[in-house]
Amino acid sequence: MVGVSRSQPGSPEGAGPAASVDEALALVRRHGGRVTSSRRLLLRALFDGQRHRSAEELAAEVQAQAPDVHPSTIYRNLDELERLGVIVHSHLGHGPATYHLASSAHGHLVCEGCGTMLEVPSDLFGELARRADDQFDFVVDPHHFAVLGRCRTCREQEGSGTDGG
Repeated sequence: MVGVSRSQPGSPEGAGPAASVDEALALVRRHGGRVTSSRRLLLRALFDGQRHRSAEELAAEVQAQAPDVHPSTIYRNLDELERLGVIVHSHLGHGPATYHLASSAHGHLVCEGCGTMLEVPSDLFGELARRADDQFDFVVDPHHFAVLGRCRTCREQEGSGTDGG
């Protein structure tokens, strides 16, 4: 799709989404990285988890199994895994960045009222991406940000809370 970034900017050639912990570790090795227990635990948490998690949440998961792993180690590993294209981070509103596997990259819609987050196919942002590229020579990364708005429930609650005056 024109204008939509599918790979991580600056990703080394041959890097990209991995389908398993072992594939991700092989990718790390191919690019000169070491396979450490903290990196293996972090990858396991990312592959086992089904939701977006902040660096702090991931650090807590890793530290539950290996209390001696410092949070800075988690941040460095997240940066390296993102550089390799294994994971992506997204900004889903006002909270901290969240991380998820690049192989399941998607767009996000976040309700400003209740905080509900919907994962949507990246191609939903196709027209925005095409126009940004055509009119501004700008490539949109739809995985990195969320479109904020109001879900149906919040809109209905807001509508029923007024007395017309």
